[in-house]
Amino acid sequence: MVFGYSTTRHPIYQLRDEMDRLLSSVFPGNSWPAVNRPEGPAVNMWEDEGGLKVEMELPGVKDEQLDLSVVERELIVKVEVPESEPEGVTYHRRERPVGSFRRAIPLPFEIDAERVSAVLTRGVLEVTLPKSPSALPRKIEVKVSS
Repeated sequence: MVFGYSTTRHPIYQLRDEMDRLLSSVFPGNSWPAVNRPEGPAVNMWEDEGGLKVEMELPGVKDEQLDLSVVERELIVKVEVPESEPEGVTYHRRERPVGSFRRAIPLPFEIDAERVSAVLTRGVLEVTLPKSPSALPRKIEVKVSS
């Protein structure tokens, strides 16, 4: 074991590494996001008493390349990263995605779309989605009948 990780790999990962090497030899410089991340960038979503927090890893993405919206009970994240090929450069490996990307993240309850906020810090997008007043718990007074 090295740093808490096993040095032996599961055979399926070894097969994937071999496929990556094969594809890289046939199509040098291309990334294979469908193989590496079938659903796109990693996302964490959790709920607290006020609503939801969504974190998405977007390394190298600038705020002006992001378009966020809430449609019904989905958070829509659109990213447009222009492809740039510096002159005189030959890529030997290119895994960071370029081009457009769209992801719709289902939300477990209604949110207050007017109060949604987002911050991009060091390649991590954090979106705060407050619960809609209709989704908040409401105390119901019980009346005594005679």
